[in-house]
Amino acid sequence: MAAGEQQADIEKLLKDYQMLQEQIRSVGMQVEQLQAQKLDMERANEELGKSTGKIYISVGGVIVETTKEKAIADISDRASLTNARLQSANKTYTEMRSREKQLNEKITALYRGSGAGT
Repeated sequence: MAAGEQQADIEKLLKDYQMLQEQIRSVGMQVEQLQAQKLDMERANEELGKSTGKIYISVGGVIVETTKEKAIADISDRASLTNARLQSANKTYTEMRSREKQLNEKITALYRGSGAGT
């Protein structure tokens, strides 16, 4: 492989690596948001379990009265959805980190092979 081709390969891999890092940051923030939502739902479920009075939920920006059973079912449904989304985001994050490591190793090998470090 010619030195020019190798340099072009390194530059392309570096660009891919930078884009992947941005995607990893984005997915990482999504994971954090989903974890916060999960924690909020756990807290809401705890409070709901202790509640003995009237129960209100927010529906489309409007607060409405509901039964404790309906509120528990709603929280349970939303928690299930959040957990599924969190698992998916965690899987994506893990796969991206693996790809990042592979790209890093490939870039390092090409960089050393080109003699660019000397």
